[in-house]
Amino acid sequence: MIKGLHHSAYRCRDSEETRKFYEGFLGLPLATTLEINETKSGRKTQTLHTFYRMDDGSYLAFFEAPDMPFEFKQQHDYDLHIALEVDHDRLAPMLEQGKQAGIEARGISDHHFIHSIYFRDPNGYNVELTARMPNHAEATDPSKNDARAKLANWQQAKTQQ
Repeated sequence: MIKGLHHSAYRCRDSEETRKFYEGFLGLPLATTLEINETKSGRKTQTLHTFYRMDDGSYLAFFEAPDMPFEFKQQHDYDLHIALEVDHDRLAPMLEQGKQAGIEARGISDHHFIHSIYFRDPNGYNVELTARMPNHAEATDPSKNDARAKLANWQQAKTQQ
């Protein structure tokens, strides 16, 4: 049985620039680093794996692997984004703090069960800070929101196009 998320890992351009954003701006402490000199397949590498701790004990992690090509691009919101939960009263101050720091910042977006703001990290990823609305539990309860029926309707509509 899956107990929860331990970490989600992404590539980064520069570990220090990534630290400045995730630890310095977002406040996630750098918890540990792993220097990887050889993969389990025996390939030599010079890779740094960094872990940033969240309050629930899970981590955001990054690999800086200069010897392995990777196409960094600014991700579209729908392609990839990292959503992190915060208290609602942190949204407006964080949005202003991001703008003051010259970080690409957007929001506040009302998604009816969450409110969100968005930043662009140094690697091109969209980082969403999201706060639950009072109706969050009901809105995300599949016995009340018809999630499966909506998915089935979506799939059927796609085949009819």
